[in-house]
Amino acid sequence: MPVFFVMLGAVFGLALSRSGAADYDFIQGMFLFTNFQLYGIIGAAVVLTAPGLWLLKRYGKTMTGEAITLPARLGHRGNIYGGILFGIGWSITGMCPGPILVNIGEGKLYALAALAGALVGAGAFGLLYPRLQAPLRLQPLRMGTGEG
Repeated sequence: MPVFFVMLGAVFGLALSRSGAADYDFIQGMFLFTNFQLYGIIGAAVVLTAPGLWLLKRYGKTMTGEAITLPARLGHRGNIYGGILFGIGWSITGMCPGPILVNIGEGKLYALAALAGALVGAGAFGLLYPRLQAPLRLQPLRMGTGEG
């Protein structure tokens, strides 16, 4: 099964690369409102994913036959702060996590700096969240990958 997921990731990376969705200039064009194609790609992903999630919630079963439950997530101010930080990083580097790996695969060395920044940011999040939780009134952080 892990080989299947590696192949699926490779196909996804190829699609990102060939569509231009991982290209720095393409992404900067989106943020500068000079190129609207990426908005179409993101919109198409939402339009295609929404019915699939609805079907999964309604009819989805695990391999053991249990119903799949996708709990509703409540919004909180951490979503706003995180979204702002994510947007700033995406705008500056021209990459979010998936395209970082695509750009590394394409041999673009500057993507290594973005990867380092993403790893440092993830580490800082882990260290700072407990200290910021009370002052910012953030929800408790759930640990682990679930019961599976």
